[in-house]
Amino acid sequence: MELAELPDGEETVPGRYWQKLEDGRVQCDLCPRECKLRDGQRGLCFVRAAQSGGMVLTTYGRSSGFCVDPIEKKPLNHFLPGTPVFSFGTAGCNLTCKFCQNWEISKSRQMDRLMDVASPEQIAEAALRAGCRSVAYTYNDPVIFLEYAVDVAAECRKRGLKNVAVTAGYIKPEARREFFAAMDAVNLDLKGFTEDFYHSLCTAHLTDVLETAVYIKHETDAWLELTTLLIPGKNDGDEELKALTAWVRENLGPNVPLHFSAFHPDFRMQDTPPTPPETLFRAHRIGREAGLNFVYTGNIHDEATGSTYCPGCGEKLIGRDWYDITQWGIDNAGLGQGGHCTACGTAIDGVFEHQAGTWGRKRQPIRLSRR
Repeated sequence: MELAELPDGEETVPGRYWQKLEDGRVQCDLCPRECKLRDGQRGLCFVRAAQSGGMVLTTYGRSSGFCVDPIEKKPLNHFLPGTPVFSFGTAGCNLTCKFCQNWEISKSRQMDRLMDVASPEQIAEAALRAGCRSVAYTYNDPVIFLEYAVDVAAECRKRGLKNVAVTAGYIKPEARREFFAAMDAVNLDLKGFTEDFYHSLCTAHLTDVLETAVYIKHETDAWLELTTLLIPGKNDGDEELKALTAWVRENLGPNVPLHFSAFHPDFRMQDTPPTPPETLFRAHRIGREAGLNFVYTGNIHDEATGSTYCPGCGEKLIGRDWYDITQWGIDNAGLGQGGHCTACGTAIDGVFEHQAGTWGRKRQPIRLSRR
C-alpha cells in the first residue's frame, strides 16, 4: 500500500475511529483497510492521516464543487422523484476501482481540486436558497469524510432537508452506525458480485459491502437503492447477474430498487468497450425474473426500462425520459411514506410527496467561495 506523506502546515480537524498500536503507529478503523500509519502519513483514501499521535481529516470544510442535480441522477428513483438535490464531494476514495467514472475527483492527489470552502451551516443554507429538498454526499465516497458529512447532515435536518449518501459501502460496523444514522436515503454501489472482481479491480472485499447493504436495509430508517455498473467481460455474465439479483431478493427483499448502469471507457480501463444497451436489457430481464419489482437501466436513453411500474397490475406509475418525469400514477402519498398505485391500490415502497417535482434534467453548478 502506498502511503502519502502529510505536508507541513495543512489544515486538519480531529478524526474519529482509530486506535494507537503498540509500535507507535495509528490504525484507522473507519474502513476495512485498517491503514496503519506513522505520524505524517496519509491512508490509501488520501484524506485521513496520522498526526501528533492521532487521526485527522484533511478535507473538512473543503469541497471539489457544488451542483444542483436531479435526484434521479444519484440514481434514486423512489426518493422524492423529480426534485433537485444539492450535491457535493471532496477528494480521495478508499477504493481503487480501475473503472472509476469520477476519477478526477476520487483519485485526486491534488488539494487544488478542493475549490470551495464551506461550513456545514453554509452548505445547508445554500441548499435551501437553491430550492433543494435534499443534500447529496457524492462524486467521491462520503464515508471517508464522515466527520464533515455528519455535521452537514445535522445542519440540513435542522432546516427540514433530507440527506442522501452515494457510497460503495466500504466501512466498518462502528463507523457505519454513525454515518448511516445521519442519512435519509442511500444509493449503494454494488460494483460486482464476485470476490475476484472486488479484489482485482477495487482491491476490496465483497462481503464487507454486502454486510453494509443488509445493515442499511434492516437496521436503519434510510431508504435504500442499489446500482451496479456493468462492465463488458468483467461482471456482466448471466450467472453472476442471476446470483446478484437472487441475493438482493433474498436478503433485501423484492422492493429495493436495483439500477444497472452502462460503463464507458475511463481511467485505467480505456481499452474496455462501452456497455451495449442489450447487456442492460438482459440484466433488467434477469432481475425481473428473479422476482425484483423495481429494476432500472441507467446511462442509456430508454424510457421503458427507466420507468416505474406497479408490481400488482403493471400500470406505469412514474414515467421517466432521462431525468424528466413524464407520468405520475402514485396516490395517497405522504412525505416519508410509500404510496399506492392509482389504478389498483397496490402499495409502492419509497419516499414520495403528493406530486412529483418538476426539476427535470437541469444541472446547475454553484460556487460558495474561492480559495
